[in-house]
Amino acid sequence: MAAGSKLLRAVSAVALSSTMLGAVAIGTQLVGLGEASAAVVSGISVKGNQRVEDQTIRDFMSIKPGENVNDAGIDAAVRRLYSTGLFSNVRISQNGGTLLVEVDENQIVNQVLFQGNNKIKDAQLEAAVQTQPRGAYSEATAQADVDGIKEAYSRIGRSDAVVSVRTQPIEGNRVNVIFDIQEGERTKIGQITFVGNNAFGDTRLKQVIQLRESGILSFISRNDVYDEDRLRADEEALRRFYYNRGYADFRIVSSVAELDEAQNKYFITFTVDEGERYAFGNVNVESTIPGIDGEALRGELKTQAGDVYSAKSVEDTLVNLTNRVAASGYAFAQVTPRGNRDFTNHTISVDYVIDQGPRAYIERIDIRGNTKTRDYVIRREFDVAEGDAFNQVLIQRAKQRLEDLGFFNRVAVSTAPGNEPDRVIVIVDVDEKSTGEFSVGGGYTTGGDSSGPVAEVGVTERNFLGRGQFVKVSAGFGSGTRNYNLSFTEPYFLGRRLAAGFDVYRTENTSGDYDVTRTGGDVRLAAPITEQLTAQVAYNFKQEVFGDDKGIDLEADLDGDGRADDDVNDPSRLPLVLPYKSTCDNPDPSGLYPRPAPRYTKSDIINEAICDSPYTTSSVSYSLTYNTLDSNKDPRDGFLIQGGQEFAGIGGDANFIKSTAKANYFKLLSEEYDVVGQLSAGAGNVSALGGDLRVFDNFFKGQDIVRGFKSKGIGPRQNSVDGDADEAVSIGGTNYVNASAEATFPLPVVSRDFGFRGAVFADAGSVWGSEFDGEPGVVGTDFSLRASAGVGLIWASPFGPLRVNYAYPIAKEDFDQTQEFSFGFSTRF
Repeated sequence: MAAGSKLLRAVSAVALSSTMLGAVAIGTQLVGLGEASAAVVSGISVKGNQRVEDQTIRDFMSIKPGENVNDAGIDAAVRRLYSTGLFSNVRISQNGGTLLVEVDENQIVNQVLFQGNNKIKDAQLEAAVQTQPRGAYSEATAQADVDGIKEAYSRIGRSDAVVSVRTQPIEGNRVNVIFDIQEGERTKIGQITFVGNNAFGDTRLKQVIQLRESGILSFISRNDVYDEDRLRADEEALRRFYYNRGYADFRIVSSVAELDEAQNKYFITFTVDEGERYAFGNVNVESTIPGIDGEALRGELKTQAGDVYSAKSVEDTLVNLTNRVAASGYAFAQVTPRGNRDFTNHTISVDYVIDQGPRAYIERIDIRGNTKTRDYVIRREFDVAEGDAFNQVLIQRAKQRLEDLGFFNRVAVSTAPGNEPDRVIVIVDVDEKSTGEFSVGGGYTTGGDSSGPVAEVGVTERNFLGRGQFVKVSAGFGSGTRNYNLSFTEPYFLGRRLAAGFDVYRTENTSGDYDVTRTGGDVRLAAPITEQLTAQVAYNFKQEVFGDDKGIDLEADLDGDGRADDDVNDPSRLPLVLPYKSTCDNPDPSGLYPRPAPRYTKSDIINEAICDSPYTTSSVSYSLTYNTLDSNKDPRDGFLIQGGQEFAGIGGDANFIKSTAKANYFKLLSEEYDVVGQLSAGAGNVSALGGDLRVFDNFFKGQDIVRGFKSKGIGPRQNSVDGDADEAVSIGGTNYVNASAEATFPLPVVSRDFGFRGAVFADAGSVWGSEFDGEPGVVGTDFSLRASAGVGLIWASPFGPLRVNYAYPIAKEDFDQTQEFSFGFSTRF
């Protein structure tokens, strides 16, 4: 047993010794290998490169001769060479102290070509792809560009567009990159549905959002193109709509757009939870700042107890209180609304609490995403600048102003910490949209100085050269009419919120009782007094030419024989009739018709005024505009009140003071049925200043104040020389007054996407007063009320709002000229 144990111990010792020796040997080999891997680089050899210089490749590797290099260092060098985008394959091997670098260069893009595209131009697609001429070709980048092109087509409603990419090799290791496009059919919006809405019907909510169901005119408006960003924007529009109408708990449960590939249409469903409708309860202002009396600030409140709850009213109140407190020297004051819901009575009491906020300053304002709009155009919408006290309310107001400019699809304002604890960086992200428009419009009108077909071509740029300036050039043509206009507006004149601009125009009309040519312009300056009140002053100059100074034969049928009285030599008929040919320079030589008679009119008053033309009018004017409309384009609530005066006599031929005023009030009579009421009123007076009042300085009114009458159809007029009232010519009046009541509503059954609304209305008004009172043939100089009632059809066409009216005159004078049907552009306010 002892011998066996000794033998076992001997074998174990030998085994242990062998293991230790093996470990030492392996360790020695690893050390040797590690030393080989970390060998000193004596040189770098480059192969396979055609365009890239050897030294450039060595520089990219960041490995220098004389340095130690291991496997990790070689792997890093490979990654650095790949990251340059110049190579499709990189291999590095080690031969002793020499590194051998073998590369396969990427092909260089010679041209980027698009084939099959008609709906999107090459220039637009070039901006959507990353592959660029003279750059290295990357298959991964090209495939990403395919997705980018598909996204561009999706944004114009062609979600089924098919895009592929291929290369065409040419000499010098270059390629043409070709994107083949099958545009497919336009993907339309088949139906928009709302679920969970009880207070407002689908028709009303569809007017709130921008997306539209496809219709016969969708190819013009393009509002039936589905886009996820537009869907998100419509969600926000719905929230604002409900929040401003008392539904403080409103939420969107979901909004889903499903593509029916068989019909190639999107079906969009908004699921909403309206919640209860609230009114304002008690409204108070509390201040924790010594020297600020909350009760003294109640005049700044836009929220009153009993009113329907409105988030916008709360926001307006916050701005008013913030500005008022800041003006008192408390730049860091914070105004916080605290609401208290009464679920039983459905009211929300609001306490506006004014506290001294933390001292924080704006370190800088960073603007991102603007490639066209200049930075200063965005910065000037902020009432705060670098170094000012940070105020979140004023920041949000600036965001609203930027959105109202209409220059951007999206505006986002965020903050980031500055370099100091009390510094804040304001970050403004914008997504620009096209602000230029080329418009072609047409229609038919029965109003104004002419009737018949009309057409207009115009070019408008609302953000000229990215400076925020407005420029419009237009030309209009109609039946006997031509007009040319150029307008320019700088909204921030001299760096202040002053809108300065000018207008130049020329109008020619040969379709009325007499020819009229006007050439003129104005220079204007408008300044906001408050958010709703704006003042404007202007200098105006125009030259007017009426009729012509040549005259033509005016052969009257005074004897009623149905033919022109050309038998002047018949002694039996003299002196009853005498056809005459007269000019302004040479009146009728017989002396029987001493007044000149140029063409188009049988009014002596107008004839004499025509012969005295051309006239020049040099005047200054001012106006005040009070605007609280919820929308200037499609108002449903608010006031628009305008008033002003024009003083002529600064040179020129005219000397008068002209005063005008008009007011419009809109009220949504029924939310459910979208019935909008409108009350309008207007008045005017013109008086001579130190001289006679010219007949053409009078007010010429008709269907523009009382529908159912012709243009220039009411007011003072002069009968023709033969006493025919049907050929009486308007000589205008020195006073006018008018009032109107109207209600508009959606047409039943007809889809709102067609843009039609019906109207019922009643008008009343009068034009009176004349310096020619008592002259032969002059009638209508006394005040006499005209009235009418009727119905209308309004079409919000892609060419502008068009309207047809039928108005029946209820009160009129025998010499008035009526016109029950009228058709034209809807511009009554």
